[in-house]
Amino acid sequence: MAGRFEIHQEDEHSYKYRLVDGDGNVVAVSPRFKTVAGVVDGINAMRENAATGHVVDLRRPQPQG
Repeated sequence: MAGRFEIHQEDEHSYKYRLVDGDGNVVAVSPRFKTVAGVVDGINAMRENAATGHVVDLRRPQPQG
């Protein structure tokens, strides 16, 4: 089963989306948006950036020995 984006209303004036994998695990949660149109724009940006984004490893180097 493919993952999905779920749109949730946080309160009367804000919305968030969650990216959920095929097993039902929450993979990412968005910041709050003031409109549903903003949420949809955020989902589209996530899709675009995830497909073209680079993986950057920011861990500290581990000591040898």
